[in-house]
Amino acid sequence: MSLDADLMGPRAGWRLGQLVKRLDQLLAADKSEVLRKFDLTMPQYSTLAALSASTGMSGAQLARASGVTPQTMAIILGNLEVKSLIERTPSPLHPKVLVTKLTREGRALVKKADTQVQALEDQLADAYQESEQAQLRSLLDRAISLLEN
Repeated sequence: MSLDADLMGPRAGWRLGQLVKRLDQLLAADKSEVLRKFDLTMPQYSTLAALSASTGMSGAQLARASGVTPQTMAIILGNLEVKSLIERTPSPLHPKVLVTKLTREGRALVKKADTQVQALEDQLADAYQESEQAQLRSLLDRAISLLEN
């Protein structure tokens, strides 16, 4: 059987990677719609969320945390800086490294946006009973552990 036939055959509905990707795409689309109200993109939100959990991060650290290239992060940071949501200052440890922190406006915006993103995720979780949520978390954690090793 050819690869194309296998992808289109009876097993096509049970390709774990495809199911995970489809869920990710649908959730990302819904999150993007929510974030549009705040004039934020998903990568911008991801960056602001990472910064909200830290006291400051370099562009390289933010790129790794957000899953983008350093070049893409430089563009994201430039756009967030223009919006006055972040500020960047030279690191006391290395003058060529800029440390990025949220401004007061950035902190307020990410808090509002995160409330609505969390509500969307809660709506998805509410489709499952508590025991199912625990089982799903456990299964996803196991899949992540397998792929991280």
